[in-house]
Amino acid sequence: MTFYFRSEKERMQRKRIAEMTKGIGKPKVGGEFELVDQDGRRFTSEDMTGKYALIYFGFTHCPDICPEELDKMAGMIDRVKQRAGNVLRPIVISCDPARDTPAVMKKYLDEFHPDMIGLTGTWDQIKATCKAYRVYFSTPPDVKPGQDYLVDHSIYFYLMDPDGDFVEAIGRQFSADEAAKLICDHVGDWKGKLDKN
Repeated sequence: MTFYFRSEKERMQRKRIAEMTKGIGKPKVGGEFELVDQDGRRFTSEDMTGKYALIYFGFTHCPDICPEELDKMAGMIDRVKQRAGNVLRPIVISCDPARDTPAVMKKYLDEFHPDMIGLTGTWDQIKATCKAYRVYFSTPPDVKPGQDYLVDHSIYFYLMDPDGDFVEAIGRQFSADEAAKLICDHVGDWKGKLDKN
């Protein structure tokens, strides 16, 4: 009986978090975007719907944090698949469009997990997408070929529900196991249609 009440309380807390993050009218986090995937195909925010989306903003020239976080993301993908099935669409959006072409994204993400979808675009498209997701990034807009520069950016995973609404930000303090459990808990709470293909 105690277990039931504890799990019901946790479910209600997750539901409250998910409901608090939904905006009225325009969402607080997330929104429409149009970018290009690692195969050079158009990818929009509409392509995320149907599954839970796990979005990370990073860049391929990142020396340490992005590789650590993408390793963690790979662990999350495998754990969620094992526990809940194929319900997650993992997306990595570049904060460095000058260097991160589709081909560069493809080669880089192949090192982490075959399910990861890499997205890039023009500087203006990336800026608009980052703004919609409330992501800070410092990539200069007018980079010349071969120019060296630093990129700074927010370090969160953004969990979006199958309708494309923001659910929760997963920070660096979460291990892959903890994050996967959180995602699976949200998946378990979902009452709508969910694509598992």
